[in-house]
Amino acid sequence: MREGVRLGIDVGTVRIGIARSDKDGLLATPYETLERTSDYLHRLSTILEEISVFEIVIGLPLSLSGEHTASTNDALEVARAIASVTEIPVRLIDERLTTVFAHSAMKAVGKNQKKSRPVIDQVAAVLILQQALDSERSTGQLAGKALSEFPEQA
Repeated sequence: MREGVRLGIDVGTVRIGIARSDKDGLLATPYETLERTSDYLHRLSTILEEISVFEIVIGLPLSLSGEHTASTNDALEVARAIASVTEIPVRLIDERLTTVFAHSAMKAVGKNQKKSRPVIDQVAAVLILQQALDSERSTGQLAGKALSEFPEQA
């Protein structure tokens, strides 16, 4: 298992949930929710420096059949925007149903769904990042795919 802090990102149309790992890559924890405004990349760049991130893992929302959707294209667009402001490697990992699981978890602990939306985004980011950490630990392979494996749409 590679050492260093990783950042997990759940891309939404309104907010971006962020999670971080410990330096040993064992545990993902919630970090912050960013409003998806024109300055989110500036704040994200600051976070990357603050916690010395060495890898970024972004959830790739595919349909249940594994096909690309509008949300998939949106996540790829955000991933490319992030990659344009940092040298840190960006990887994408299948995140089917993570937001559904995050909503279920919040409901199970009695949290109001509407008031908990920013927290739900962080929980989804935790699920994405923890999946990547667990996959790398169990297989010895990098989780997901490098951003460079996704050709730009014409």
